[in-house]
Amino acid sequence: MAETTPQAETARLSALFRREALLPTMMLGGGVALHAVETYITATLMPSIVRDIGGLSLFAWATTLYVIASVVGSIYVAVRPAGVSLNRCYVAGAALFGAGSLICALAPVMEIVLAGRAVQGLGAGLLVTLGYAFIRFVYPEALWAKASTLYAAVWGIATFVGPSIGGVFAGGSAWREAFLILVPIALAMAALAPRRLPSGEDRHAVTPAPFAQIGLILVSAMLVSFAGSVQAVWLRAALAVAAVAAVAGMVAAERRASARLLPAGAVSLASPLARIYLIMLLMLVALASDIYIPYFLQELHGVAPLASGYLVALLALGWTASAFLTAGLTGRRALVSIATGTLVEALSTGLLVFLLARHNPQADIVVLAAATVLIFGMGFGVGMGWAHLVTLVLKLAPDGEKDKASAAIVTMQALGTAFGAALAGVVANSTGLLDPGGVAGNISAAAWLYGLFALPGLAAFALAVSLLRRGG
Repeated sequence: MAETTPQAETARLSALFRREALLPTMMLGGGVALHAVETYITATLMPSIVRDIGGLSLFAWATTLYVIASVVGSIYVAVRPAGVSLNRCYVAGAALFGAGSLICALAPVMEIVLAGRAVQGLGAGLLVTLGYAFIRFVYPEALWAKASTLYAAVWGIATFVGPSIGGVFAGGSAWREAFLILVPIALAMAALAPRRLPSGEDRHAVTPAPFAQIGLILVSAMLVSFAGSVQAVWLRAALAVAAVAAVAGMVAAERRASARLLPAGAVSLASPLARIYLIMLLMLVALASDIYIPYFLQELHGVAPLASGYLVALLALGWTASAFLTAGLTGRRALVSIATGTLVEALSTGLLVFLLARHNPQADIVVLAAATVLIFGMGFGVGMGWAHLVTLVLKLAPDGEKDKASAAIVTMQALGTAFGAALAGVVANSTGLLDPGGVAGNISAAAWLYGLFALPGLAAFALAVSLLRRGG
């Protein structure tokens, strides 16, 4: 494989497409692409789905259940049974993704859509985790950051493909066909995987599953999600407190358990690895506020579904652009890029308070142009640091825990999105989204949402500065 390629040549991005690595690169990128394109299809379609079959109060659950299931899929890669190779996991992931898409396409009510999203999420968790898990089998260390940058490029392509598909099918009940077209693609990928990917690593011994930690994480995410859909303020507060308690319980269990969910050192802030994972988590929490951008653009700014999909997809384009611009940074310059990116994300999110949270039914071009810059900036900030964070994780994780470290990347990504989406639902529903006043409620919800969601970005910035001062 790529290990035989000279170091000077493997440092180039083009080395990912050399003969010995081409097919694995295409399959791993394809798995990420399936997940990424679907993300933007759903973001564009959700307002249409709600208008067609109802379920506005469950809006955030479509993302929350998807990413909770993704956590389960990502963890399975690390604790899979003996004899289950990585490429067999890929087959299962693609098949589950196709099955979930079919369920969504046939759903008569929002609750069935949510069930389909959960099945999709399980498959996506497997596929995206395998992208990171295969890196060390396919590429030399010099290409690890480049492979992560390639995944960012895949998201950039999805920026255009996903909203286009979603926008075309956004009218009436045509959203169902947007899910249907994913089914044969996913099944074809499942069929091709055994011939296009190396087997990876078979487990010859059973790895104990950290059931206590897994259960506490999932319970916490579900509690936050319930908090986003209940009406009583006191009950929302109680559920939020219970969710925090579950997270604390998971950390406590992880510290004393023999079967760990995370690699060694990942639950102690004294460890660079713990701070890296926490930065990932916080950046994705802040980014999850984007799930309401299409809704606010359509309801407050009079933007058509297709256009709103493209505007929110600029977030992924920003991620892609900055990932390529910073891909060559190493050492301290990479740490500076991480810190700068967290600050850019936080500022871009907070400034949306002044542009998105306003009544602009005529779609004033100046307002929308400024909002577009900030949406792009949210993704640009994440892209400045994400590939470098992934590379640091793969380098710092102990040799015997690389699978666990790879799975934990996606677990942090999924949990950040799950908690972010659930908290976005709590904030939006608590500050006027469901207010019969309509416009006034939406303005209030948008202002609170983007003001509060700048805070996780600022916390990530503080951690990144700490990491920079200590030299990682």
